[in-house]
Amino acid sequence: MTAIDEIKEAVGPKGYHQDIRTMAPYLADWRGNFSGSASIIVMPKSTAEVSAVVKICARNGVAMVPQGGNTGLVRGGIPTDTGDQVVINLSRMNKILEVDAASFTLTTEAGATTEAVQQAAREADRLFPLSLAAEGSCQIGGNIATNAGGIHVLRYGNSRDLVLGLEVVLPDGQIWDGQSALRKDNTGYDLKQLFIGAEGSLGIITGAVLKLFPAPKAIETAFIGCNSAEDALSMLARFREVKGDHLTAFEIFPRQGLELVLKHIPDTRDPLADAHPWYALVEFWAANADEPLKDAMEQMLAKMLEAGLGSDAAIPASIEQRKAMWKLRESFAEALRAEGAGLAFDISVPVARIPEFIARADEAVEALLPGALAVGFGHAGDGNVHYNLGPPPGMARQELMAIADKLSRAVHDIVVGLGGSISAEHGIGRQRRAELAHYKDDLSLSMMRGIKASLDPENLMNPGVIL
Repeated sequence: MTAIDEIKEAVGPKGYHQDIRTMAPYLADWRGNFSGSASIIVMPKSTAEVSAVVKICARNGVAMVPQGGNTGLVRGGIPTDTGDQVVINLSRMNKILEVDAASFTLTTEAGATTEAVQQAAREADRLFPLSLAAEGSCQIGGNIATNAGGIHVLRYGNSRDLVLGLEVVLPDGQIWDGQSALRKDNTGYDLKQLFIGAEGSLGIITGAVLKLFPAPKAIETAFIGCNSAEDALSMLARFREVKGDHLTAFEIFPRQGLELVLKHIPDTRDPLADAHPWYALVEFWAANADEPLKDAMEQMLAKMLEAGLGSDAAIPASIEQRKAMWKLRESFAEALRAEGAGLAFDISVPVARIPEFIARADEAVEALLPGALAVGFGHAGDGNVHYNLGPPPGMARQELMAIADKLSRAVHDIVVGLGGSISAEHGIGRQRRAELAHYKDDLSLSMMRGIKASLDPENLMNPGVIL
């Protein structure tokens, strides 16, 4: 019996795909830039089945690629093109196991979507704050494996800050049960942190205990037109000084990006009457419904507009208007893809240096590829910029990708020179591996390789990712 036959027997007829057409969606990245091949797509329904599949692969020397919702942007969840790999997709493991409202915790299988986790928390009058554009399809295990961030990092932190415990199937098939709900446990190394952000290279996350928070009872939002990114960041500083405990999100984006959303995304409109060079989308939350957020926000906005930091602002009068404003920001990736942008950077720099990064990156890209589309936007509150490039008019996207390495080096040199990171929340995957090796110091790389060799000595668990 071959390894593939053993795997089929372990998961049953509903637990795998081998038809080439059915397998296709699991083998290509969301942007359509990369694709791979695999012997089989395995879809276990339990941790025990994941363990059984991993043991079969380990015994037979078969490489494994853990996969969640396949919404990643750095090729971390799709196989290479060698074909002799097994993709282990966790979408059937999607149960919310427990919501403990008194302890403010939620226990879930790794295949539950982020949106399902959010909804389960809401039903218990609690909040799970991780929020990102792909939350309807990305899975919580993938979020944890990539240390995903999103729009609320400013107040609640990355995925790493939202995890209390994990269950992980190790590369040899052993099940590590670290699903503790304790907030204090000082008994040695915090082993769960090894797997958060490891992108499935050290094991497969199958379950998690997550932190919950009080559900917001008062929410106030403002869509603000600004003359520059510098002015937007000055507003951020003032908001934090006055209402830092309630400031939940602060996003910035340029007019060029907003115009692409209005062009490509149906049912969108500009909330402001006039065009502005830059925009900020700010939101405040409070657990107390009586908190005077609106008055405080309006007073702050009036002072900032008077000081010239903003040119105009719109405050939604309904939930629908608030959702429409957030739809504009959350549609950027989709609009850029529709426009032909194929190269995306996910970087972080010190917050105050965001405008400098964007200006210098635009200049460097223009020198290498005159007329290229360049749009930088993102989570200004934590210094995370999503910088996207598209080909100039008349150039095919494939031609842009042919010089991707040269463009990446130019952009990342600027990032590192500003004291930043080449990956803020998307991870390294296979796409950024060479860049990590170029910029990371030798000692850090050696320590990372030592951890990988200790847990996965045969290099079968997502090989080629990160290292």
